[in-house]
Parts: sequence; structure tokens; C-alpha cells
Amino acid sequence: MKTAKIIGIAAGILLMTTPAIAQDSGEIGYAKGSLGYDALIAGDNETALKQLEAAEKVDAQDPARLINLGQTYARLGRTGDAARMFMAAMQGNHDFDLLLANGKVVNSRDAAELALRNLNNQIAAR
Repeated sequence: MKTAKIIGIAAGILLMTTPAIAQDSGEIGYAKGSLGYDALIAGDNETALKQLEAAEKVDAQDPARLINLGQTYARLGRTGDAARMFMAAMQGNHDFDLLLANGKVVNSRDAAELALRNLNNQIAAR
């Protein structure tokens, strides 16, 4: 039986504007700042990137981390890196159920696929 890990993820993933989240600030089950949530919400993409890259206690292949890195890269105009993060979250050995800010629960692979699709749509719309 597959074990589900519930983490929060901001509804903005659907709009390519907001990241996966934590307790109190949005990061559920993670050390505050390890997913760069508050920095992303504040629009401080450089700080979010630093936090995500420095998050030693978060597995490098953790889908929440990969999705937030993808969101950060997309915001910084690094679309190729963003696409690679979303694809890694879709194809990796780990997947969790993510709790969206709107209350919907979505598998991390599906959330990453949606984020990649939104990224591709944004690129095509340019």
C-alpha cells in the first residue's frame, strides 16, 4: 500500500504564481523556510532560491522541493530549469498527495504535470 504524505501547496501552482507550502507559513511537515514558501509569497524569488538550494534536510528529489524550485526558476526566467524540475517531480521515485490551498488534494506527479503544462502555455503565449 502506498503511503501518502500530505503537504500543503498553494493554489497558485495552478496559475504558476505560488509554490508548495509549510506550517504556520504554509510549509506543512517541513522546517520553516525549507521550501521557500514565504519568500515566494512575498515575491522574493532570490531568497526563495537560496532557501531551496540550502534546504539540507529536504531530499533533493522531494516533489514539493522540486515543484517550488520549478516555480522559482520560472519566475526568474529560467524556463528550461523550471521544466526540468517539474519533469523530475513527475518522473521521480517519490510522490505524495499535496493539499492545495483551495482544499483539493492532488498527487504531486499530477501537480507537477499541471505546472509544466502551465509553463509551456506561458512560453507559447509569448
